Amino acid sequence: MSERPSDEDLIALEVQLGRKARDVHAIAYRCLCGNPAVIETPPRLSDGTPFPTFYYATCPNLTSAISTLENSPLMDEMNQRLTTDLELAGEYHAAHDDYIAARSALARELKQEVPEVAEISAGGMPDRVKCLHSLIAQSLAVGSGVNPLGDEALNLLDSWWVNGNCLERRSENK
Repeated sequence: MSERPSDEDLIALEVQLGRKARDVHAIAYRCLCGNPAVIETPPRLSDGTPFPTFYYATCPNLTSAISTLENSPLMDEMNQRLTTDLELAGEYHAAHDDYIAARSALARELKQEVPEVAEISAGGMPDRVKCLHSLIAQSLAVGSGVNPLGDEALNLLDSWWVNGNCLERRSENK
């Protein structure tokens, strides 16, 4: 369940990202140390820019682990399976629909109209796998069973949270 970010969350996000976080609507997932790991962003940023990435991974431990996975043959294998496994393709398309529905619900709540991203989700959905960061962020935010490829990739990650508190690691590396 997502929650509004606290002032401490916004400070943590700034440390994680190395810059001020823009337009954070909610914390969608926290890692075991309690820091934000995935945030929700509105479909239109405060400067007017359309922003299709609703779920955004922020924890450097998590994003580093995902980047390592992206450099493997996994995305090519997933893309190949999407062309041959109709059940998987249908479930993946449903994840795309879920992503758009969640973002659209927030747009209605915020009274935003964002036709520029109306049918655009993230990560290459609904036809291909282009960004595991987005797929895993969705899986963490909404839980397992919604995005089959996000769930699969998440299950392949090493225990990214055992690298310690990302805020402490960032402070040590400065």
